[in-house]
Amino acid sequence: MPHGKPAQVRCIQLDEGNLCRLFGDPRRPKVCESFAFDRELCGESRTQALQRIALLECGTTA
Repeated sequence: MPHGKPAQVRCIQLDEGNLCRLFGDPRRPKVCESFAFDRELCGESRTQALQRIALLECGTTA
């Protein structure tokens, strides 16, 4: 996403299985490259992870 990914907008690089199409690619943004799985953040399901990430994104909107 040339101008960055706005909060609450799905990344255009996610495929149907929610996997990054740029994984391992040098074009992958540094912020994504540095993101590591964390059980506390991701929870026990995709739904929990999305809810928790949405809360964090709310704190980053202008």
